[in-house]
Amino acid sequence: MQIRPLAKLAPTHDDGSRRMSSGSAEDERRYTRDELVAALGISTEYADKLWNAFGFARKTTDDKIFDEADLIALQLFADSETTMPQNAQVATARAIGQTMSRLADWQADQLLELDRDPAVPWSLEQMSSALGRIQQLIWRRHLAMALEKDVVHESDERLESVIGFADIVGYTSLSRRIDLADLEQLLEEFEERTYEIVTVEGGHVVKTLGDAVMFTHSSPGAAAAISLAVHELSSGETIPPLRVGLASGVVLSRLGDVFGEPVNIAARLCGSARPRTTLVDESTAAALEDDPRFYLKSISSLNVRGYKRLRAKTLEHNKYYDPETGNSTR
Repeated sequence: MQIRPLAKLAPTHDDGSRRMSSGSAEDERRYTRDELVAALGISTEYADKLWNAFGFARKTTDDKIFDEADLIALQLFADSETTMPQNAQVATARAIGQTMSRLADWQADQLLELDRDPAVPWSLEQMSSALGRIQQLIWRRHLAMALEKDVVHESDERLESVIGFADIVGYTSLSRRIDLADLEQLLEEFEERTYEIVTVEGGHVVKTLGDAVMFTHSSPGAAAAISLAVHELSSGETIPPLRVGLASGVVLSRLGDVFGEPVNIAARLCGSARPRTTLVDESTAAALEDDPRFYLKSISSLNVRGYKRLRAKTLEHNKYYDPETGNSTR
């Protein structure tokens, strides 16, 4: 079979109308902005607010830049107006837009790199279509897992959780000394291997923040095991020393992110930890006190931003722990 020439990206527009040209009748753009708003039966002001929340600039134009797929997708928001307040709809749109924007930026880099490789026999259009199917599959599986875990009950939910932050020690100075290619490789390996450790232990990576990873777990013991496993990543020559902070308590789970005092405390502890060290707050330390796998050591109170006397303990492996019996020999 002859592979048709590689498709090219259409000119970039910040109004969300950028797409790959396919020549398909199904992708024909048939609605102007005003026609789409009229078909949805919503106000122009709200439509602009929603479109902006998705991450696209508000743009008044008479060009036909929307198709049936756009109409169907936006109709879901318009139809939910009776059951979901507009501010909740906009917040949901913003969360979707931010997530999809980051994902699309990464995917575009990968696809264009493959596009430039003469050994790759597929067109940009074919690769994009395949990636979309994979994305749908993975999303459905993650959603099913979240529902099975009873994670999703309400849009805003308060949960008991352990929050963890892990970051690379001396990242700022390191980023000035190495070239961008080496920096990218370092961050990729750090993110990939940390993600694997967290998910294998049943935790959840909330987000990555450049040189830092934020994760959650419902179990203090599992979160502690994650933090100690993360330190082993720097045993080689690729990843520099790491530091970790753990804090427990009630957090607000909202639109895929978590908020609350434990988040602030975990971040402060991570920033205060010495290289290859995990600091835990009082709540987490109390939950781990009788766990024979770990050794906790008190330190002086910390004076950090927002907390003048933050009490914490260092977390280490208990060298006297016997995994066969599950007990400590001392």
